[in-house]
Amino acid sequence: MRRDSVAGTILVAAVLCVVCSVIVSGTAVGLKSLQQANAKLDKQRNVLAAAGLLKPGDTAADVQATFDKNFEKQFVNLETGEIVSAEQLKEAGVAEPATYDPAEVRDNPQLNRTVEGLPGITRTEKYADVYLVKSDDKTLEGVVLPIYGKGLWSTMYGFLALDADLTTAKGITFYQHGETPGLGGEVDNPNWKDQWPGKKVRDDAGDVLIEVVKGQASGDSEVDGLSGATITTNGVNHFVRFWLGDQGFGPYLKNLESKEKSNG
Repeated sequence: MRRDSVAGTILVAAVLCVVCSVIVSGTAVGLKSLQQANAKLDKQRNVLAAAGLLKPGDTAADVQATFDKNFEKQFVNLETGEIVSAEQLKEAGVAEPATYDPAEVRDNPQLNRTVEGLPGITRTEKYADVYLVKSDDKTLEGVVLPIYGKGLWSTMYGFLALDADLTTAKGITFYQHGETPGLGGEVDNPNWKDQWPGKKVRDDAGDVLIEVVKGQASGDSEVDGLSGATITTNGVNHFVRFWLGDQGFGPYLKNLESKEKSNG
C-alpha cells in the first residue's frame, strides 16, 4: 500500500485515533484516584472553613488532622431527620456506604425524593451527610450542613455551619458555582461571608429566621444582599432557608437538639 494513498492516509489516521484514545483513557483512569483525593481534600477544607477551623497556610496534612480530630460524619434521612447506619444505607440501595456521595444519587429514583420550595430543583437526595463539630471531650460545638441551590447561572454548592445552640450561624462557604465574578461571585468575598457568624438562623421552635435581603441588612437575622446580583441573592436566600426548613435539615436539627438536652 502506498503511504500517500487515500487508504494509507485513512489507516494512519485510524491508528492515531486509537493510540490517542488509549492514552487519554489510560491517563483518565490513572488520575482518577488523585482526582478523588483532591476532591475529598477540597470538601474537608471547605467544611473547616465554614466552621471557622481553617487556618491560613494549612497544608493537606493539617486539614486532614484537624478534620479527623474535630469532626464526626453522620448520614441523615432527610424525610425523617433520623441518623442512618451503613447497614441501613445498604438496605436502601447504597452499594458502598463508606464512599456514598449524595451528588451521585440525585438522579436515582430509589435514593432521591420530590421536594417543593427549592426553585429550579424538584428532586434531591434522600440521604445526606452532615458533620458534627466536637471538642476534645466530645462535647457538641456545632454542626456543618451541606447546602445547594440555583443561582443565576449555576447550581451553587456550599456548607453552612451552626453553633452549638443549633440556632446561630457560625459561617458559610461555597466551593462550587458559576456565578458572575464581581456580582453573584461575591459569595466568595470574605467581607460578605464575615456577615454570617452570629446571625440567628432559627428560633427555639425551629422556625427559619435567616434572610438574605436586597440592599442593607438590619437586625440579627438578616444578611446583606449581593450588589447587582438580585437573582443570585434570591437564590441563596431561598436555598439556605430551604435546607434549614422542614424539607431540609429541620427535622434532624430538632432531633439533635432533643438529644443534646437529654444528654445535658
